[in-house]
This record gives sequence, C-alpha cells and structure tokens, in this order.
Amino acid sequence: MSAAPSPRPSYRWTDWTVEDLLEAKRGRATSVSLVLPARDEAPTVGGIVTRVREELVDRVPLVDEIVVIDSDSSDATAAVARDAGATVHAAAGVRPELGARAGKGEAMWKSLFVTRGDLLVFMDADLTEWGPHFVTGLLGPLLAEDASLVKGFYDRPMGEVTSPRGELPSEGGRVTELVARPLLALHWPDLAGVVQPLAGEWAVRRDLLERLPVPSGYAVELAVLVDAYERLGLDAVAQVDLGLRRHGHQALRDLGVMALQIQALVQARTSGRPGPDELPLRQYDWATGAAVPLHRTVDLRERPPAVTVPGYGDRRQAVGPC
Repeated sequence: MSAAPSPRPSYRWTDWTVEDLLEAKRGRATSVSLVLPARDEAPTVGGIVTRVREELVDRVPLVDEIVVIDSDSSDATAAVARDAGATVHAAAGVRPELGARAGKGEAMWKSLFVTRGDLLVFMDADLTEWGPHFVTGLLGPLLAEDASLVKGFYDRPMGEVTSPRGELPSEGGRVTELVARPLLALHWPDLAGVVQPLAGEWAVRRDLLERLPVPSGYAVELAVLVDAYERLGLDAVAQVDLGLRRHGHQALRDLGVMALQIQALVQARTSGRPGPDELPLRQYDWATGAAVPLHRTVDLRERPPAVTVPGYGDRRQAVGPC
C-alpha cells in the first residue's frame, strides 16, 4: 500500500526572514493578530508577550496586536500579560450575552470578536522553550504562499532535564499518539502526514476560521484541521518545522478529558450528526491505596461559525482597524 499523501511540502521556519515576511505583509495589505488563550499561566505568559512585542511589534512591525484571552485564571495571568504589553480580555466578558464556557476552544472562538487581524496566530501560554520564530514560521505559508491553515510541528520532549531519567525526546504528545493519529488514520488518511495534528501553535486566515464551528474544549485543533481539509482540500494545509518546544504537561486524568472530547468530535464529524452536549466520565484515584471513583462531566459543545452570530459583522467597526 502506498503512503498517504502529505500536505504541501513541509517548510522550516528558516525558509523566510522577518524582512521577507514584512515585505509580503505590506504587499498584501494584511494584518496579523497573535492570540494566546491562557488559564493560570502567570509564570510564563509575561515572557512570551514581552519577547514577541519587543522583536515582532516594536523592532519590526510584523505583528499588529498581541491578545491574551484569559479563561477564568485564579492567578495573576491577566495582570502579568497586561503589564507585558498584551491586550487582555476575560473570555467570559467577551460578548457575555452569548454565555460563558470553560475551555481552550471557547477562548479561541471568543478571540474572533475582539481581534482585528486578517491572519490569526495562536500560541499556547505555557511555553518554557520557544522563540519568536514560532510566529514568523507560522506566518510564512500565509504571507509568502497561499496556504489557509498552517500547523506547527516540533520535537516535544517528555520529562524534566534534571530528573534521573532526563528528558525523553519525542515522547510528549500522548493524546496525539494514542488518540488523534489513529483516528486520522481511520477516517482522514490524507491527514496522516500532519506531524502534530494537535499542535497548539498554528495560524489561520480569519476568513476561514470565522466560517467554521469551534468546539469549546480541547478538540479545537483537530476540528479546525479536519474542517479546513474537508472544506478546502489538502493543498490548503501547510506545516512548518519550528524546532524544539518545551512546555508544561497535563496530568493523565486531564488527558482523559481531552481524549473524550476529541473522540466525540470525530464521531460527530463522521456521522454527520451533532453529538451530546456533555458526557459523564468516570476515572479512578489510587491515592488512598484503593480505587476511588472520580466523576467528571465533560463539555462536548461547539460554538457556531462566528459569521452566523448576530453582530459579528460589526466587529471591525467596534475594535477598529489594525
């Protein structure tokens, strides 16, 4: 059997200089928003905002705005991000008449109502090793080529440098290997060539994202990838090697929630029918030496395409041009 096709030839972040991208941006008369969905990321979000602002806003005007969407943080995430130079919005405070939900996808969807850019770059706010080249690399296929969706990929070590075992290269991304990649192989084999289908670092044209439904939880990255492919075909998807990425890793039981949301999303897409709004998930805690049931209710809802929401068309007038 022949190998599955891949998206357009993979790029590397070094394929474009900042000057190349700035010239392309000006030639296209387009604008760029960097969005960081964040929840309790005070230790890391400030450094990310500061470095991008210094290098890609102040030194070279490639990024027009840095927006942090704060998802009910219990720490100083919002204050730290604001002090570093970001525009900060509480997710629950964006179009409050639409209601508030917990979740990464919710923050991304809400960002459509408060950002101005024609191109949207998303980055996780818990990165501990990264660089501004994450932003420039993701923008490359949008500004210099004709891609509509760009996924980043990288080596994701698992573990700590200081632990006795050290880091385990490429062992990060447990949900990717155990859930997302097998599901793509089963249902969308053309997307098997996407190295990091759940990458938190990706970029997209607004006129695509605003026309897609957005899961409120962790299935957002897979949903956008699959829906972009279904709508525009494989050639609309590009991927860029960003090198090395280090970040915090979630607890195993939290990954169970992510896995359920992703599997529910795939079931809804393949059946053509909306799934349930929520499902109970029973997990177990062995801290006491016995299996103690833990009961969680997992939100599986999706937000509708932003362009279908009354008032969305007035967004640019409300927030002003970049």
